[in-house]
Amino acid sequence: MTRFPKRLWARAFLITAAVLLVVYAGDYMSIVYRIPPGREQFGSVQVDKSFAVKLKNQRTEYMFEPPQAEQCVHSLFPHLGAPPCWYLERHAEQQVSY
Repeated sequence: MTRFPKRLWARAFLITAAVLLVVYAGDYMSIVYRIPPGREQFGSVQVDKSFAVKLKNQRTEYMFEPPQAEQCVHSLFPHLGAPPCWYLERHAEQQVSY
């Protein structure tokens, strides 16, 4: 088994970082400049949020909020302070632990 030289690892890291930077920048530009034209920038997803509160007697009390529409952005990454819609649709049930 041969070992890769440090130079090769450094080059692979730089190429990977550059590709990720280009993809993120392209994703951001597509949101800001509406590429392709006519595409909606933002959407909304119904989110069910619940709270799990630990009590002093070692029990857990669950509190539920009514479903609320949460704003999301149609992109691969979170932009402009909103999570991506594809992620929010997969995580529509959120539990907060206290």
